[in-house]
Amino acid sequence: MRSKNGTTTTTEVYAGLTDEQLNAIDRAVGSQVRLRRILLGLSQEAVSKVLGLTFQQLQKYEHGTNRISGSRLFQLSLILHCPVSFFFETVEVEGGLVAAQRAHEAVAAADEIPSDLMRKRKTVELVRAFYAIEHVNERNAVLALLKTIAKAPA
Repeated sequence: MRSKNGTTTTTEVYAGLTDEQLNAIDRAVGSQVRLRRILLGLSQEAVSKVLGLTFQQLQKYEHGTNRISGSRLFQLSLILHCPVSFFFETVEVEGGLVAAQRAHEAVAAADEIPSDLMRKRKTVELVRAFYAIEHVNERNAVLALLKTIAKAPA
């Protein structure tokens, strides 16, 4: 749709997204919901209870199987103490293409890290514990120790 002056409207720019691209956005948003919930140490049961949902429905949101409505995203932002925009931080729409999933996969492949690594509870717990260490020198020592252990033969 073009405006009277011949410029492209917002509706036209975003209307060109494919189902695959929209599904990638749903997965990215759901992944952010899960990440934030885990960072706060909340269970699916606790969050779903406040939302008035089953934990299975929350699981479907977190995996991007079911799309989250705007009002539900707003509710989640209140429960998870973050702005609604947080859920879209990994989504980038450029020229009608969703770049978030491609960028995430490229980074994971480049580092030879499984793409779902940040979705694992232990990874999030490790990151949380690491940044809970106040002094930079101590964090650097822990990092050096982990690298040494990782290189050691099993």
